[in-house]
Amino acid sequence: MNLPVLSLKRRGSELAAAKRQVEILAEGSLPRFHETLAEHQLPVLTADQVEILQVNVGKLCNMTCQHCHVDAGPDRKVENMDLETVNSCIAAIQAGNISTLDLTGGAPEMNPHFKHLVTEARKLGCHVIDRCNLTILLANGFTDMPQFLADNQVEIVASLPCYLEENADSQRGDGSFQKSIKALQILNELGYGKPDSDLNLTLVYNPVGENLPPSQSELEVAYREQLLERYGIEFTRLFTITNMPISRYLDYLLESNAYQDYMQKLIDAFNPAAAEGLMCRQTLSVSWEGKLYDCDFNQMLELGVEGSAPATIDQFNAAKLNGRKIITNRHCFGCTAGAGSGCQGAID
Repeated sequence: MNLPVLSLKRRGSELAAAKRQVEILAEGSLPRFHETLAEHQLPVLTADQVEILQVNVGKLCNMTCQHCHVDAGPDRKVENMDLETVNSCIAAIQAGNISTLDLTGGAPEMNPHFKHLVTEARKLGCHVIDRCNLTILLANGFTDMPQFLADNQVEIVASLPCYLEENADSQRGDGSFQKSIKALQILNELGYGKPDSDLNLTLVYNPVGENLPPSQSELEVAYREQLLERYGIEFTRLFTITNMPISRYLDYLLESNAYQDYMQKLIDAFNPAAAEGLMCRQTLSVSWEGKLYDCDFNQMLELGVEGSAPATIDQFNAAKLNGRKIITNRHCFGCTAGAGSGCQGAID
């Protein structure tokens, strides 16, 4: 992919920033993730068969959320996956008999090849997940998206960091909560999140500040009661996701002098049971450029898959990817703290 000079400069700056963040996470006297696994007599993390292909189709987004680990925003217009790479993802799904395509961004719907990727994956019998910020469904040019998603039985995993307007807007920007509510009501009208519907609508909670998520099951009860009572909204389930100490959130921790305390909080809450169910065991992450990573978080730190495995999606080879050693750093404590966390919510 040929990028404009300005984008090349930005890419170079991003690579340098990612390298520095990896160094920050690696330095100091705090316990290391692989050492903590060994202390609990847990084996080195290795991948099983690839069941989920998680594809970041680009960094273009209509929002700029405070907790976003992708640094997505309206100005990321160039960093969008091209058709050739999209087709390589489709070929990998078929070759690897991959059961789930997990689409993320940015706002994945803003990629011009989003609908093509969804429809081709569905033809292969693949379950498709759209990680949606909800507000995009009201934007000009995207108001047909809810019906498209419903027609293709796409599962929607939607960010709604709180059922209280003030808390949600503090993370995602003024007015975002009311737009999200309107989008959820539209999805409900199409059958999403209804008790007898096969159109799954999952909501995602992120903590505010330097806190860990509360009990996922208990918070889900509160979400159900509050959203139904206040707005008549129903949904399938709730995921709680820990804020990972990377990218924009790591910058926030460093600027507020909270990094050491937050990392210690994650380490102190290490849960061996959560480590057993980490998403990276069955997930392969693909960047908008087509590069391969063990997870979406490693992608943001430019920690590619180990050297013996294929480096890009057009080189997909299930036999060489299965059983690979997973690359870790201290940010991995974010996935094993308390009940555990990942793109599928709490683990334990």
